[in-house]
Amino acid sequence: MIYVHIPFCRSFCTYCDFYSEVAAKCRGAENERKQEELFGQYADALVAEVKARGQEITDDANTLYIGGGTPSVLPLYVFERLLDALHELGHGGPYDEFTVEVNPEDIVDKGEDYVRGLLELGVNRVSMGVQSFDDGILKFMNRRHNASVARQAYAILENAGVSNISVDLIFGLPQLSDDQWAETLKHVLDISPSGMPPRHISAYQLSVEEGSMLEKMIAKGMCGEASDDQCRSQYDTLCNVLKCAGYDHYEISNFALPGYQAQHNSAYWEHVPYIGLGPGAHSFLDGRRRWNKEDLSAYIEAGRTDDFSALQAGE
Repeated sequence: MIYVHIPFCRSFCTYCDFYSEVAAKCRGAENERKQEELFGQYADALVAEVKARGQEITDDANTLYIGGGTPSVLPLYVFERLLDALHELGHGGPYDEFTVEVNPEDIVDKGEDYVRGLLELGVNRVSMGVQSFDDGILKFMNRRHNASVARQAYAILENAGVSNISVDLIFGLPQLSDDQWAETLKHVLDISPSGMPPRHISAYQLSVEEGSMLEKMIAKGMCGEASDDQCRSQYDTLCNVLKCAGYDHYEISNFALPGYQAQHNSAYWEHVPYIGLGPGAHSFLDGRRRWNKEDLSAYIEAGRTDDFSALQAGE
């Protein structure tokens, strides 16, 4: 198993504590030049890490997962360079499961050609962070899309030929009523223009992560937390609705139509060894957990020197 962490986002979600750096938000020649330069430096470092740690990738690595952060902010050439480096070491696929995480606004902005490019590289599963179909909730989360954009993005993925789409949702917000949550589940099951619901749905209860914007907002009294009863009620609704829709509830927060359980994530839960590449990525090898420090500048410098030892920590 191979995991690659993409440390870039256009903006930070209210609830998120995953490591990422803000990519250029504004268009313009200078911003775009700086952004492309940074993406290129990251790609250089990622290729260097693949070569430096290639011996840690097991011969039976059958899944590749590119997460973040927001992988869909990247141009296709970054993924191409990663796969070329893996191919040189004999680990370039094809993979039984090759997942890339995307955000709806990126897919709408880049269109079907971008998605087809991902498929040509071997991607066979796309995980899209929708989170909600209520525009007020999405605004509170500081998401950059609205419900309409989420639907457009899903249609683009389908039209481009992606057959295995997973959708992420979040429940357990204090302002999310049970009726709103029921509507969200109705919308996600009806999201496909072809009439085929998502093959996989991940639904997570909102948690207050240390260092997140949400934690600071709660500390300042700007918002509260959902009660245990509210969270339990929404979780029960989730389980009942998706069971009736034919989904297998195979993990606490994950539901799949028959045959579409996430192979990569399931292997995590079974303690299968994996290597994590990129700043902030974790690995589990030889029964030990290791991770790269959350520092993009240090990661890029390690790539220049081909020495990632100072970047790594572990148990």
